Amino acid sequence: MSRPVTGQSHGMSESLGTVLVAGAVNLSIAAAKLVAGVLSGSASMISESAHSAADTVTEVLLYTAIRRSERPADPAHPLGYGQSAYLWALLAACFTLVAGAGFSVTHGLHTIADGEDLSDFGVSYLVLAIAFALEGVSLAQGLRQLRRLAARWDTSPARVLHGTSDTMLKAVVFEDVAALVGLLLAAAGLGLAQLTGNVLWDGLGSVAIGVLLLVVAVLLIKSNTSLLIGQAAPAAVEEGIRAELLALPEVERVVELITIMLGPGRVLVAARIDFLDEASGASLERASAEVERRLRTRFPEIRQVFLDPTSSGEGPV
Repeated sequence: MSRPVTGQSHGMSESLGTVLVAGAVNLSIAAAKLVAGVLSGSASMISESAHSAADTVTEVLLYTAIRRSERPADPAHPLGYGQSAYLWALLAACFTLVAGAGFSVTHGLHTIADGEDLSDFGVSYLVLAIAFALEGVSLAQGLRQLRRLAARWDTSPARVLHGTSDTMLKAVVFEDVAALVGLLLAAAGLGLAQLTGNVLWDGLGSVAIGVLLLVVAVLLIKSNTSLLIGQAAPAAVEEGIRAELLALPEVERVVELITIMLGPGRVLVAARIDFLDEASGASLERASAEVERRLRTRFPEIRQVFLDPTSSGEGPV
């Protein structure tokens, strides 16, 4: 049996707020870095501007992902549009790979080969410091949401970040961490170039920023691809679901349990259940309704539950 749940979840509202904060921060920082890069001639600053610009476009795509995934189910898409979020998030990661990483590495290599004239170091350092503070604000928003999820699941934020189906939250946290590291790389490259008088260091800083973006993009592409093709819920969630099923007195064993991430914060559960032979039709209906209630109470992310009564001789154990 199944009863779909409609409406926007609190978690999705949180993710939307996290994405909007990150987008506003990145847009402001991209403009400031571009001005500083043009004034100073620094390859690292120009690369950091491209980094923030790519992150801004990424936030727009993530915003689209959230809005698209919230569309209600219809006859053509009876399970809803939740997984469309992963498609848009995948496009966002690919954009980071091509526009952010590609530009930064290419620009850095050109600087190493052709050189550059550096000036106005103070402006660059000021912009980097302000950007670091603003990126910290954006990261703090993402970490607050991550800690709330960790408290709900009674686990560590790191494990939540690894296993969450909320790819928007994962993208914002990864990109904000990368942004902070990128700012440190830009400052190091610029500082070494100023101290040594060799622009090689600034070019290397730009290349390092590109490699950093490459790593983040690949991680996000891998995560979204797995979710897009139907990733199961985390093992801890599946264990909890199985425990709730076996807790019913009418259930003899769980023959097969399948979970699928339908979208950010949305899980489908399908189980083949071996009920006691003496259980009547009425008791099976009551047991099915009770287990669905228990599952939705313990795991609010569960949106649909399908139970299939089967005999003990059918299917895997």
